[in-house]
Amino acid sequence: MTSSFARFLLVGLFNTLVGLSASFAFFNLLHLNYWVSTFAGNTLGAIVSFTLNRTFTFRSNVSVGSSWWKFAVVILSCYGVSYGLSWVLAEAASSVMPSVRADWLHNAAILVGNGLYTIGNYLGHKYFTFRTHGTSNPRAS
Repeated sequence: MTSSFARFLLVGLFNTLVGLSASFAFFNLLHLNYWVSTFAGNTLGAIVSFTLNRTFTFRSNVSVGSSWWKFAVVILSCYGVSYGLSWVLAEAASSVMPSVRADWLHNAAILVGNGLYTIGNYLGHKYFTFRTHGTSNPRAS
């Protein structure tokens, strides 16, 4: 695979299996609230994501010491924006469609948030976390 975005999507499929499955399990099986469920699931996915994106997706030679905190900033920023926005949309939808069960809307919010999170993470990691010497890594294109 030559495209970093294609590699990112492949890694993302695996991250999604880990993080999204965990989010749904925490929310639906353990009955934890939306925020705890999505944060815990995304934390598990982030651990897998850092390792695979650093080595496989972006083939970065940036040190772990200088990239882990950038990775955390991108992850936390994307988490807050993505899941916050999808939560607000679910709450707005519940006022427009009061007959729809709240847990259905919140499950939909988890899916929407995950999509927004994926796009934001790709851009953040490509241009901030694993960027080398002021330019994007030419091997990662």
